[in-house]
Amino acid sequence: MAAALEGVRVLDLTRVIAGPFCGMLLGDMGAEVIKLEEPGAGDESRAWTPFWGGEGGQFLAFNRNKRAITLNLKDSRAVEICHKLAQRSDVFIESFRTGTADKLGVGYARLSKLNPRIIYCSISGYGRTGPAADKPGYDLIIQGYGGMMSVTGQPDGEPVRCGYSMVDLFCGMAAYGAVVTALLVREKTGKGQYIEASLLEGQVTSMSYHALAYLGTGRIPGPLGSGHPSLCPYQAFRASDGHFILGVANDGLWRRFCDALGLADLVDHPSFKTNTLRVKNRQELVSILGKLFETQPVRHWVERIEAAGVPCGPIHDIPGVLNDLQVQARGMMWSVPHPKIPDLRVPGPPFKMYGTPPEARRYPPLLGEHTEEVLTELG
Repeated sequence: MAAALEGVRVLDLTRVIAGPFCGMLLGDMGAEVIKLEEPGAGDESRAWTPFWGGEGGQFLAFNRNKRAITLNLKDSRAVEICHKLAQRSDVFIESFRTGTADKLGVGYARLSKLNPRIIYCSISGYGRTGPAADKPGYDLIIQGYGGMMSVTGQPDGEPVRCGYSMVDLFCGMAAYGAVVTALLVREKTGKGQYIEASLLEGQVTSMSYHALAYLGTGRIPGPLGSGHPSLCPYQAFRASDGHFILGVANDGLWRRFCDALGLADLVDHPSFKTNTLRVKNRQELVSILGKLFETQPVRHWVERIEAAGVPCGPIHDIPGVLNDLQVQARGMMWSVPHPKIPDLRVPGPPFKMYGTPPEARRYPPLLGEHTEEVLTELG
């Protein structure tokens, strides 16, 4: 079967993570993606450490399945070439500061006249309208601005950044979903459209139950370490040789958990019998369980608790994840032949499609690698 997005052409003018991640997912599903970069430096993530075979690791992570060209859009001849590419494209993705695309002559108003069927996806920090529309946006800044850091870390501790770039990644996934949805709409109407995804709006959506908790109770959520505001015990615990995660997410699991560990005195305790009571008396319960768990190693507790059908697991480091049998069984790491890196491996997309599976067809391109090729195709 043909790839899901075979025949779809994408012109990607984005940089760093959110936009490139969206473009890469479209490429994984079969779209022809051309990444347009500034001559000389290109996407700034090319220069970000760590390096692998002389290539920036962050660039390698988000730019497979693309061809790369360089154009100086401050030159009218380059803008004309960009217009020709847009006329041949189904999707245009950009992540410039608000107003920059219009100044360069590649804004939606201009390109939609040249190609009414084009789907124009604008990715920004705060959205293209409103008082913050002109601000530059980066993952870390929006982790603070968007509330994530206020509920991350230890109570009374310093603000803590989420270890992954989840603001960028969520925005990239949202943009991917919007682009594919717009392609479906175009099949029905024959018309393209302007769509947006922003780092901030992704975080407002992600806030979800935290926002509802505040609106419903007036209480401001705060950080709980590894804990959860609505569940207990649902967090990391220290064992004698490390830490593990316990996830008692309902009262049925609580009974199983207590039975498996011989905690008959806790199962119907007036302070712990229901999840609501356990959340209310969180500190007391966590203290009791913490003392118990410190008596045995992680493996002992994980095996015993999982045998009772209660969610539980170790806390892996990055090598632990990459070497995990389940991760390997799911084929999550892709090997991608690369001219400078003989053993390049990259994480695959976060979904499976068995009729039209994603595929790594191209390695992350070198800067301007396909400029001559693409310009020749334009004549």
